[in-house]
Amino acid sequence: MNRRAFLLSSGTVLVTSGALRMLPDVVHASELNRASGITGSNKYEGIMHIPFYFVDVFAERPLSGNPLAVVPDAQSLDDATMQQIAAELNQAETTFIFPPRSKSADWRLRSLTAPGHEIFGAGHNSLGAWWWLAESGRLKLSDGSNHFTQEIGHDLLPVDVRYKDGQVVSVVLTQSPPEFARVCEDFFGLAEALGLREADISRSLPAQVVSTGAGHLLVPVHTRSAIERAHPDSQRLAKVLKAVGGEGCYIYCLEPVSMSSVAHARFFNPTMGIVEDSATGTAAGPLACQLVKHGIAKDGSTMRIEQGYEMKRPSILTVEVHGNVVRLAGRGVRVIEGTLRV
Repeated sequence: MNRRAFLLSSGTVLVTSGALRMLPDVVHASELNRASGITGSNKYEGIMHIPFYFVDVFAERPLSGNPLAVVPDAQSLDDATMQQIAAELNQAETTFIFPPRSKSADWRLRSLTAPGHEIFGAGHNSLGAWWWLAESGRLKLSDGSNHFTQEIGHDLLPVDVRYKDGQVVSVVLTQSPPEFARVCEDFFGLAEALGLREADISRSLPAQVVSTGAGHLLVPVHTRSAIERAHPDSQRLAKVLKAVGGEGCYIYCLEPVSMSSVAHARFFNPTMGIVEDSATGTAAGPLACQLVKHGIAKDGSTMRIEQGYEMKRPSILTVEVHGNVVRLAGRGVRVIEGTLRV
């Protein structure tokens, strides 16, 4: 198996090309030297190296969906080091996996954005971590639906891993019950913040903050063309979000690319330093609840929401809504494994 070692400013990343092989949880310097073919004065110093992995979430193939960095066995890392690692890996979110604090949970997750903000809720940050846990052999799996509990912040949330014939089929996350919060009525200011015309914003549904774990402002627009034209002013949008108590902004229309989808969307989150996200489970869940509440979709239905097309990272998020029970399902593709020396 061919390997390439890249020396970064913070340390060394060992990237495997071709099929992926799991690295051990702790990689000693001598092992890394042998794997990289580095000898003599170029040998790496130090004792411990931190493995990390990239998973494309809500994806069926590599280089699609929403990439997530995963750092397992993170219990030895303090907050400052975690923030530095998230900045170095430079993804929308990096999820660190810990043993649980609660006896009722199987694993505890903490997710940081590249600027170092911690985020909560069960979205791609959680689904990608559970996909990694399932594929890496960290979970006891049998054919059918396997039930687990994740600890995120103060929440304990169910996780189902569907498994068949030795393969992970999907990961299903149960989000928090929906909460419908403040409505934005400043359509002119909202349109300006999004780089759109006021007429682009639809009045058929409210522009409202809805949460299933994280509160995002859901903004309906008339056409997919308007979504494609959106070019937010981050400072203005952050002010709009602050005024209504929203974290991010999910603009959507009921004019999807695929007839099997119910909506087409984009996500912007200047409050967390995310310019745009290609697949946002913590926003797709609230949107599905909003569509059920206003009669666009039936309670008990399963909805497909498109996102990431404008970023050339097409993603499909599948959401099931049964009353106050909101479940987000998806798949992932593990695309990179590496070792970070800090």
